[in-house]
Amino acid sequence: MINVKDKNTERKVRHARVRKNLSGTTAKPRLCVYRSLNKIYAQIIDDERRVTLVSASSLDKELAPTLAGKTKTEQAKMVGEAIAKRAKKAKITEVVFDRGGYIYTGRVAALAEGARSAGLKF
Repeated sequence: MINVKDKNTERKVRHARVRKNLSGTTAKPRLCVYRSLNKIYAQIIDDERRVTLVSASSLDKELAPTLAGKTKTEQAKMVGEAIAKRAKKAKITEVVFDRGGYIYTGRVAALAEGARSAGLKF
């Protein structure tokens, strides 16, 4: 019988392996990415206090007019820029990037590129 591997289960294993050694501090919080089939989400998390400081996603009402008609990669870049702007407002300049077990290509890389272009350091 053919064993079909669940890609999301494998991603969660990769994510758990990375998260053993990666955590956000108050000085340098963690930029966490979640990518669903159609949307992308990003949060900046302080793991010491267990608090989400800033978040942005392709579902945000203030981003919705600018995201209409764009490809998913373009939307991811715009979400990255939005999270960087919100982080600047919250006086966060430097973060640790947590790709969430996803391969650093496509939408995940576009989000990171957008965040870097808007001024976040990682």
